[in-house]
Amino acid sequence: MTDTTDGETFRRAADERLQQAYDSPMSLDEYVDRVLTNPIAAASGPRYLLAAIESQGTRTVEERGETLDRYRFFDDPFNDGEHAVLGNTAALNAFVDDLRAAAAGRGNDEKIVWIDGPTATGKSEFKRCLVNGLREFSKTDEGRRYTVEWNVTGTAGSARSLSYGSGGDATAWYRSPVQANPLSVFPDDIRAEIAESVADETAYPIAADVDLDPFSREAYEHLESTYREEGRRDLFSAVTDRDHLRVTSYVVDVGQGIGVLHAEDDGTPKERLVGSWMSGMLRELDSRGRKNPQAFSYDGVLSQGNGVATIVEDASQHADLLQRLLNVPDENRVKLDKGIGMDVDTQLIVVSNPDLDAELDRHAEKEGADPLKALKRRLTRHEFRYLTDRGLEAALLRREVTGRTGVPGAGVSGDAVEATNGDRQTETRSAIGASTDHVRDAVRTSVRDDDGRTRQRELAPLAIAAAALYAVVTRLETEDLPAGIDLVEKAQLYETGELRRDDEVITADDVSFGGDDGRTGIPVTYTRDVVADLLSEESERSHPELPVERVVTPHDVLDAMVDRLADAPVFSRAEVKEFESRHTAVAERVREQQQTDVVDAALAAETVGPETVAEYVEHVYAWDADEPVATDRGQESPDGLVMKVFETETLGQFDESDYRGTEPTEPVAEFRREQVIRALTRYAWRNRGDEFSVDDVELGEIPELQSVLETNDLADLKRRSPELDPGEWADPPADTETERVKAETIERMVDQGYSRASAELTSRAVMREIRDEWATLSTDGGEPPEEQDGSGGTSATLNGGDR
Repeated sequence: MTDTTDGETFRRAADERLQQAYDSPMSLDEYVDRVLTNPIAAASGPRYLLAAIESQGTRTVEERGETLDRYRFFDDPFNDGEHAVLGNTAALNAFVDDLRAAAAGRGNDEKIVWIDGPTATGKSEFKRCLVNGLREFSKTDEGRRYTVEWNVTGTAGSARSLSYGSGGDATAWYRSPVQANPLSVFPDDIRAEIAESVADETAYPIAADVDLDPFSREAYEHLESTYREEGRRDLFSAVTDRDHLRVTSYVVDVGQGIGVLHAEDDGTPKERLVGSWMSGMLRELDSRGRKNPQAFSYDGVLSQGNGVATIVEDASQHADLLQRLLNVPDENRVKLDKGIGMDVDTQLIVVSNPDLDAELDRHAEKEGADPLKALKRRLTRHEFRYLTDRGLEAALLRREVTGRTGVPGAGVSGDAVEATNGDRQTETRSAIGASTDHVRDAVRTSVRDDDGRTRQRELAPLAIAAAALYAVVTRLETEDLPAGIDLVEKAQLYETGELRRDDEVITADDVSFGGDDGRTGIPVTYTRDVVADLLSEESERSHPELPVERVVTPHDVLDAMVDRLADAPVFSRAEVKEFESRHTAVAERVREQQQTDVVDAALAAETVGPETVAEYVEHVYAWDADEPVATDRGQESPDGLVMKVFETETLGQFDESDYRGTEPTEPVAEFRREQVIRALTRYAWRNRGDEFSVDDVELGEIPELQSVLETNDLADLKRRSPELDPGEWADPPADTETERVKAETIERMVDQGYSRASAELTSRAVMREIRDEWATLSTDGGEPPEEQDGSGGTSATLNGGDR
């Protein structure tokens, strides 16, 4: 974009955009040449859909304990992930496998794809993603989709109109109303020869077994009859002359290559499937007693979807049509009327909630006499489920609440956006990228009151994460839990693939995941509505200086999700009881995460830097190998004092009695070898074949070493700030260590993404909860101090009951 813009600049930009989306009209010869070099130009509906999906490549994901290749097409890359299908990769891959089989003509071309699953599992996003991706693919050179246009000008009786009615312009071009494949103009045997000519160029046959649609047939027969009466020997050339027939590209979209039958669409089965006859135009066309195909509407779902895909939404509302669709994949043909048929090339997809199951099983007790048996055999089912990955659920919830687009880990992310959801306006700090910030980050938003005024609100850090974790935990089955693993830990296995307990590592491969996880549970729409209500409600919190009333905390969200279960009509009494019982474990995990945030912030100044850790590791490794260490002064022996200071002061693992000078005793030596060297050796082994240096070590890549070197716990806080009094945190006395540590902690939490108000609330709640733990760390055996409110007259904490 230039620095100066005007209307002409935007008009030219629009011209360029449209020019890139279409090819100029071409002759039939030119189109065949295009097919010979790029068979996708004449691909069948399933093959074209497969090509569009494959055009975006794949990426590797970990889902439900499996490593899978995921097609980026379903991340909605053309629209910055706005309608990405999050999760359900196995079901999407199975769908693509169906397309591949259908494109190759391996029997699955007779199947009807069935996308099934409960509400809010991504089925609507799947449809939108298909439409978006097909539309954009058709704008590329590789993905151009073609059809034919007719003009009868120049023939005897050319005043005859080719339009829908008698008032059309005889000089105008009219496009096939059902996106007819240009190869359908050729006779059968010639089409077969063209198909054979490209057979060696692709693993998939082109769509050559198609005939002209009724409208195009009307034009073709009129031209053929005229030129035959003139005595032309080159009839086909005359009919398909560039003056009468041209091949044009079109952008695939709903109504033009994609047919969508919505739940609320009505009409007779024929009207919904192919269209209807227009009686007034039949009279105007006066075709001597026969029904002229120019008087047909061609607005049914199969007519719109001819060429690419046909989607029946909420299929249980159109169960009467499903049986009528049976013969479509078999014969690739439908009837407009007696004697008037139309070839159809489309991939049939039906989308439904679980209520279609009940509809299909209505006659199950009749067994062999079940009238729906043939339909059930023809449907190939792919089940969408609720997400069981907290990270994906957090991304989905953030999208629902804020309109923030993007897909974690997909490399699909947009700029910071300002989105409007109803009467709620949300500003996001950054787009979702490959990091995990979208899980824990705060959301800050402006909420409009009924009188039009706006109020600033904040979903505190970890609020989205807490809601996502609780939703996921409600979706997990308990029957298959291994001994010693709870539902929160199972959720962690789904998200990260491993679970660590001291020196024990449990991986997803060690656990047999149940087949029913994700079939039931709290849908994201319920969570979204709870969060939206909390953002709009008044808060009773107050503080003399900070706007704590604007903050919605993680425990506010968790408590509201539990409190409102009984009033939600989508849950049964048994589900409400079960979901309520899973709240405590999630709330405890969130408290642990908040404590980590506060203690890390309090000890940030004391936390050892990566260069210090690298120095210690290098000296330990050299000490064990009895090798020198490279320094600025050259090769030197490992420094025993460096290791001793790190182990006693930084790690707090040993004291002076564990050393003889700087020489380690056996416990120290064992610690170095078993806890440090072993972890480092594992890392080196995993990276074998690469040039390895201790300087390349990432603590996050060596969990064993990271857990040993992690210093930010309550014991360290007490050891390094012995005068800190958690009971005085809300209102610390001046010139005390508590005042100093609190001020530094709040500043660092703000740097981590908290507002001052949410940092105040979170740190107060954490300090209130750890006073008893603090007391157990004391060496004097004294009682913890009396609780002080310290909040300016209002108890402003994170706890659900402290409002």
